[in-house]
Amino acid sequence: MSQEMAQGVRWTVHDIDLLPENEGIRYEIIDGELFVTRAPHSRHQQTCGRIFQYLNSWSEESGLGEPIPSPGVLFSEADNVVPDVVWVRKETYMQLIDEQGHLTGAPELVVEVISQGQQDQRRDREAKLKLYSSRGVQEYWIADWRSRKLEVYRRESAQLKLVATLFSNDTVTSSLLPGFSCLVDRFFPK
Repeated sequence: MSQEMAQGVRWTVHDIDLLPENEGIRYEIIDGELFVTRAPHSRHQQTCGRIFQYLNSWSEESGLGEPIPSPGVLFSEADNVVPDVVWVRKETYMQLIDEQGHLTGAPELVVEVISQGQQDQRRDREAKLKLYSSRGVQEYWIADWRSRKLEVYRRESAQLKLVATLFSNDTVTSSLLPGFSCLVDRFFPK
């Protein structure tokens, strides 16, 4: 759900500090617009966990980077998001992390697990796609546990573009993750 208090209001990270803390609520700001979401469906969380699990296993074997579940990514005062899962190369991880443990730049891979609501889908498919594209994310996956598919966007000509829509029987690979491959169906709970 998107909430703008008045036409033209631009939210910042400082405004979020003034909002009440609630464990079941997530606040994100994209281009100054406040997005408020409730705790997601358990299948959403299971999908996040499975994607993290497969990325983590591959990362431990390869030693090339780190997956992080639900990190804060502070691109600017007006762009503050909490992706479901990210993956960051070891070389850049220390450059991106701040004292509070938030990332301050673009992870190489961002994964969002889509929620059912229209505002949530607009946020992930439009607002976040545009933000991640403009901030230099190399690859963006949108996972849909309901339809058991994975959309893969890759950076081409300085922009994230849809390069594949993968279904349960397809295998996801990535040039960012040499040697990584996973049957898409394994990302989704039964």
